[in-house]
Amino acid sequence: MLLELGWSGERGDQLRASFTLKDGQPGVAELAVRKTPAKWLVLGRNLMPEFQVTSGKRRLSEQQMAPMRELGLQLTPERIEREQWNAFWDAPLSVPGRTGTNLGLPRKPEEIRHDQSSFHSTGCKVETQGARLLVSFPGVDAGIFSGALQYTVYRGSNLLRQEIIASTQEKAVAYKYSGGLKGFTLADDTRVVWRDTARAWQQYAFGGSVNQDGVGLRARNRLAILETGGGSLAFLPPSHKFFFAREIETNLGYVYYRKDSDTSFGIGVRQPDREEGYKPFGISDEVWTRRIAESRGELQNFALYNAPPGTNQRMAVYFYLSAADGKSTQANVMAYTHDDVYKAMPGYKVLVSHFHFHLNEQLSDAGTMDFQPTWLQVFRALGVNLAILTDFHGEGHGTDTGKLRLDEQKVYFEGSRRFSDKDFLAIPGEEPDANFGGHYMFVFPKPVFFTHLRKPVDPPNQPFSENIPPYGKVYHTTTATNELDLLKQENGLVWQTHPRTKGSAGYPDATKDTAFFQSDRFLGGSFQSLPVDQSEKRLCEVRCLGLLDDMNNWAGPKYMISEGDTYMKYPDDETYGQLVVNYVKLAKVPRFDEGWDPVLKAMRGGEYYNTSGEVLFRDWSIDGSGDHRFYNAEIEWTFPPEFAELVWSDGKTVDRKLIDMAELAPLSSHKFRIPFDAAGKKWVRFAVWDSAGNGALTQPLHLK
Repeated sequence: MLLELGWSGERGDQLRASFTLKDGQPGVAELAVRKTPAKWLVLGRNLMPEFQVTSGKRRLSEQQMAPMRELGLQLTPERIEREQWNAFWDAPLSVPGRTGTNLGLPRKPEEIRHDQSSFHSTGCKVETQGARLLVSFPGVDAGIFSGALQYTVYRGSNLLRQEIIASTQEKAVAYKYSGGLKGFTLADDTRVVWRDTARAWQQYAFGGSVNQDGVGLRARNRLAILETGGGSLAFLPPSHKFFFAREIETNLGYVYYRKDSDTSFGIGVRQPDREEGYKPFGISDEVWTRRIAESRGELQNFALYNAPPGTNQRMAVYFYLSAADGKSTQANVMAYTHDDVYKAMPGYKVLVSHFHFHLNEQLSDAGTMDFQPTWLQVFRALGVNLAILTDFHGEGHGTDTGKLRLDEQKVYFEGSRRFSDKDFLAIPGEEPDANFGGHYMFVFPKPVFFTHLRKPVDPPNQPFSENIPPYGKVYHTTTATNELDLLKQENGLVWQTHPRTKGSAGYPDATKDTAFFQSDRFLGGSFQSLPVDQSEKRLCEVRCLGLLDDMNNWAGPKYMISEGDTYMKYPDDETYGQLVVNYVKLAKVPRFDEGWDPVLKAMRGGEYYNTSGEVLFRDWSIDGSGDHRFYNAEIEWTFPPEFAELVWSDGKTVDRKLIDMAELAPLSSHKFRIPFDAAGKKWVRFAVWDSAGNGALTQPLHLK
C-alpha cells in the first residue's frame, strides 16, 4: 500500500508525505518539500515511527492529605481514587521514593515498565477535517497502552503531527513517552543542528560511534533541526501540553538523536526519567546548605502525565518540513511561539505571579541590593511586564510578629523597588497560608507591613494595627476576620493558590460560604497546567476550568489568575513551555513608587485573560440588549486552531456552544460575533483552543 498526501504550506511551499503499510507495519515512504517551481527536496525515505512509553503508579501525596485531614475528610478509597489525579508531589519512577511524600510507599521496581511500540495494522483511514488531513493506522501497542498511529497535516502550515492515540484499562497509571522517526539515511550533507541553552548554534554530523539510547539535547526552545537533502526537517514537542508541572524549569533535554548504525539514525522528542535540582545559591554556609537541601528535594517531584482508565492519551511529536537551511527553519518554527516571547499587544501588559525566589534572603545574604538576579533576566526575555513575587515561604521569618520579619519585609520591598523599571514592575506579594484555609496569595497596591499568625492559642498582646518607626503602619492578623479587614483597609486581593491540589486540597470548596470567600477581595483561584492529562483538549481542563465555573455559580465574579508557583530561574532554563500568563488591560506599567492600584483594579474588574501565549485576544466585549446579546472577540493565533467555546451558566448548570475552527488557517486571526440568549444566564465566558492544546480564555462576565 502507498498513500501520498500533498498540501500547500507557508510562503508558497509545497509539501509531500507518503505512507506505506507492509506486514502490519506503517511507514513513511517519503517526506519532501519544494518551493514552486523548484525541484523536490527529499528529507527522508523509508522511515519508521517509533515510540517508547514508560509507566508507573500514580500515588496520592502527603501534601494533599494534610489539608484534607484538617478538614475532617475521610480518605476513603473513592476519595483517594479521585484526588490522586491531582497529585503534584509524586515521582512514579523514583524507587523506593522518599518516606513521607506519598501514600503507599515504598515504590517497587516492578511497578515501572519501559515499552517500545509495536504495530499490527490491517489498513488505514483517511479523513478530512476542515483544512487538515488525517491518516490513521489502527493496531498499535505500547505495553499497557493500545490504540492507533495518526498523522495530521494542515493546509497553510509546514507542520506534520505524528502521534499515538492510545488508552489503558489499568488503574492509577502515570506515564511519559518519547516519539519520533527512525531509518534516516546518512549522507555527506546530513547533520543535526540546534541552539544550546546559551543560544549558540551547535551541530552533530553523525561522525561518532553508534548510540544505544537516544541522546537528549538540551536544545533552546525544545527544538532541533535535521539538515539533509538540501532542506531541513525540524522536530519538536507540543509547546505547552508536553510539560507536566514542576517547581523549576531546568532544561532536561526534550529532543533527541540516535545513531543506529554507520548508515542510519533516528530523531524525535523525549521526556527524561528524573528531575535535576536547580543551581543552589548562597554566600553564607547557612543559606547555601538550605538551598542545597531544597534543590535536592526537587528530585522527588516529577509527576509525569495522568492516564485515567479508558482515556485516549495523545502522545505527539511535530515535524516541520522546510526547503531552507537550519537557521531559517528555526526562525520559521519559532513563529509558532513568537520566538518564545509573550507577544506585546497594544493596550495590554503581561502579568505573571507566584514565584518563590527568596529575594529577601538572597539580598540579605549577598550584602547588597545592587546586582541582577537571574530570574529578572528570564522574565524580561519572556516579555513579562509585571511579576508578583512570593517571599516568606520556607525562608526568612514569616511568622515572626516583630522586628525580625519587619526588617526582612523592608529588604523585600526595597529589593522589589530596585529591580523595577519603566517597563517592568516587581510586585511584592506573599502566600501567608494562615487563617483562610489551604494556601492563598496576598497582594496589595503598595508595600504594606503586616504580620500573621495561624489561630494562636494565646494571641500576642498586639493591636490590629499600630505605628512602628521606621516602618510606619504595621498590621497584625491572627484570624480570618482581621485578615479580611486588612485586605479591605488596604484594598488588597487574595486568591486560592493551586486550588483543589497540593496544600489547598479541599479548598476553596470548604470555605465557599465564608465571609472572606464571598467578599469582593477574594479574587478566585490560580490557573496552572496541573495536572496534565493528554486526553484533554484544554490546559488544566478539569481542575482549573471546573473550579472557575463552580466559583461563579457559588458567588459573584471570581476569576482564575495564571501562576507559575515555581522557584529559582536561570536564563538557561526552558521556562516558556511551562508557564501560563495573564494579559491585563493597562495603558502603561506603573512605577514602583506610584503604587500598582491600576493593576489590582483591572484584575478585580476581570479586565484580563489567561493564555499560554500562542492564542491572543486583541479585544472582547458583549453588546445587545435584553435577552438578545452578542459576544464579540477578536483573536489571533499561531498553531492551527481547533475550536472556540462560549461557556455560560444559570447559576447551577454549565453549558457551552462549541465553534469548530478547523477550517481556519494557522498564523492568522478572526473576529467572532456570537449571538446568545441571555435569559436566565448568570455569567458567560469565552475561550479559544488550538490543535496543540494551547489556548486563551476571558474571565466570566456576570450578566445583569
